[in-house]
Formats: sequence, C-alpha cells, structure tokens
Amino acid sequence: MNNLDDLVSIVFRDDDTVIVQGPVTIDNVVKLTEDGIALFDDHPLTIDLAKVTEVDSTIISMLLEWLRATRKNTYSLQFINMPESLKSLIQLYDVVELFPVSIKPQVSALSDQAKSC
Repeated sequence: MNNLDDLVSIVFRDDDTVIVQGPVTIDNVVKLTEDGIALFDDHPLTIDLAKVTEVDSTIISMLLEWLRATRKNTYSLQFINMPESLKSLIQLYDVVELFPVSIKPQVSALSDQAKSC
C-alpha cells in the first residue's frame, strides 16, 4: 500500500523555496500549476522537487509555465532535486537548455582517465 504522501499532491512555500510534493500528472497538473503561480512573488525562488513521487510529461508544461510567469516579472526560478524520471523526460523532449538546472549525466573520473590514455 502506498504512503498517503505518495497519493496527495501539494505545492507549498517555505521561505524562498517552493516545494512540490506527491504525483504530478495529467490528473492534477492544472491545479498544481495555478497553486504554484499563486505562491510566486517578486523574488528569485528555488523549486524543490525532491518529494515528487510520480510524473508524466505534463510536469514539463507546468515547469515551463512557472518559468514564463516568473520571467514576465523579471525574477528567476532554480530547480533542485529533480527526480530521475523528470530528468529523462526533459532530455527526451530535448528541452534541457530551458531549465535552470544541470541534468546532464556526470562523467565518471574513470571515464575521464580512459579518455586521457
């Protein structure tokens, strides 16, 4: 049985961090998008995605809408703790350059050593 936190989706703010919790899917993305924008003000914010439990491709539209909303007001968002499933979607849709976060795979030190030989 799933934990209740895995089933309930919420967006809330803690100082300069907006926290997204639970699944972000077609079933709830419109409400989460609106709830997130309602939390924005005229300061740079960090969006923490560590508590996101499930995603589908609609999360990309939510994050892009949040970026548009903040850019209109000339402040920025920074995304942290992206789940691997979201990173994969962003790479699949070839929109990596639109997101202010590094999601490219890290090259291991072993790979770097092999290249120098």
